[in-house]
Amino acid sequence: MKYIETFREGMHTSDVYLCKSKQIAITKNGKEYGNLVLQDKTGTIDGKIWDLNSPGVGSFDVMDYVQVEADVTLFQGAFQLNIKRIRKAVEREYKEEDYLPVSKKDIGPMYRELEVFVKSIQNPYLSRLASSFFCDNAFIKAFCFHSAAKTVHHGFVGGLLEHTLGLTRLCDYYASHYPMLNRDLLIVAAIFHDIGKLKELSRFPENDYTDDGQLLGHIIIGTEMISERIKTIPDFPAKLASELKHCILAHHGELEYGSPKKPALLEALALNFADNTDAKLEIMIEALRGGNDNSGWLGFNRLLETNIRKTGEWDLTVDKSR
Repeated sequence: MKYIETFREGMHTSDVYLCKSKQIAITKNGKEYGNLVLQDKTGTIDGKIWDLNSPGVGSFDVMDYVQVEADVTLFQGAFQLNIKRIRKAVEREYKEEDYLPVSKKDIGPMYRELEVFVKSIQNPYLSRLASSFFCDNAFIKAFCFHSAAKTVHHGFVGGLLEHTLGLTRLCDYYASHYPMLNRDLLIVAAIFHDIGKLKELSRFPENDYTDDGQLLGHIIIGTEMISERIKTIPDFPAKLASELKHCILAHHGELEYGSPKKPALLEALALNFADNTDAKLEIMIEALRGGNDNSGWLGFNRLLETNIRKTGEWDLTVDKSR
């Protein structure tokens, strides 16, 4: 099988991929064409069916595994597939484990490191709150498997854990560098800032927005989850509960970015900076990996709002984290 991360301009592929999305679009000349997103465990790629009436184009739906014959082209700095033939694949032609994007980092060591942060919390109420989640095997399994996003950043199995750990590491550094920060509050806020994504997004292979995800969003969902759990802890201080919920509500930083409140606490501001840092760096890393061997400018990235390119001889396949 040719994995998406190995694609280069001019290559031909005849393999099975998961159809993540399927839309009919219109060219500037008014002709209909198929606009697809295909996926395997190494990533996603846009696919175009320019001739929908071709006899080689069969019937298939979103979330079907499809047999594709296509050429790899380069458009605005990103690879895409020019699809010549496509049909629904039969079960014997694929293995599901080849189609789920997975973190390049090991899940076990990441979770064990996050556990160390959970056990480091000194405040008895915050410690009990955090432990109440991480003593639940069903929660742990879901938390370690889930993605952190549909497409923007950490949109893969283990993505929520990886993003949460990255954020918590940054917040731990902030707390050591800025003594005014309440470390326990900041660490707990970091660990649970995206807990709502467990209900905002469905599990793989769909990894799509649920009804509550569309109607409420992960910030509100997560705040509700924390509020409900706090009610089960006797004498949990009301002021501390409000401060923790504020950090979660404000972690996107701006109203236009989805936060119902702007940071009003030092810990909320630190959490917002850490979240933005980890997310933006991952967005750029994933974009640079998508450029494969292209050492030149990769074109305008709409999420970063700038043209981007690699620096020097970086090897983006290597994980240099702890």
